[in-house]
Amino acid sequence: MSHNTDFAALVGSRICHDLISPVGAIGNGLELIALTGDAKGPEMEMISDSVSNANARIRLFRVAFGQPSDAQMVGEAEIQSIIQGLAASSRVSTYWEVEGAVSRSELRLAFLTLMCFDTSMPFGGTVTVTKEGDKWLLLAESEKLRADTALWDPVGKSEVPADLVPAQVQFGLLPEGAKLLGRSLGVQLTDMSLEVTF
Repeated sequence: MSHNTDFAALVGSRICHDLISPVGAIGNGLELIALTGDAKGPEMEMISDSVSNANARIRLFRVAFGQPSDAQMVGEAEIQSIIQGLAASSRVSTYWEVEGAVSRSELRLAFLTLMCFDTSMPFGGTVTVTKEGDKWLLLAESEKLRADTALWDPVGKSEVPADLVPAQVQFGLLPEGAKLLGRSLGVQLTDMSLEVTF
């Protein structure tokens, strides 16, 4: 095995792979219970929503933290399914306006950016994802944006911020992922908007 093996990405892929099956099985079990008519009410709805959110998060993490691949394409329906699965538990509304399948490596950068946005939008807002040719543009808008410049300034220079804590790991993976694709990150920050291009 090469000394350049990305063990963190392999571990991320393995964990997500092993978790997606049991979480999916729980979701299937809930559907079967619902068909019998024995399980109704807010409790079952809460469990069902939690399972859907967990399933979507695992699929998001699988792309964001797993091993990137230029050869593998991810379809638009799968991407929309992940975003819709996350929507129920989020204050952020995400509008994915990229048509068709995209490479997993590019999607990884987009998902890492969405995770960075989420950290900067604790009070909610909207995110729009577009692509023109090879260029991606992700725009976050919020009346109460909380963008930490200690994180975003280095990212805008395609550098890894210093002293990251686990909740901020996406800010380190985003510039590293961009370098792997030979892309430069652009960050534009105002009081109520945050724009990332790559």
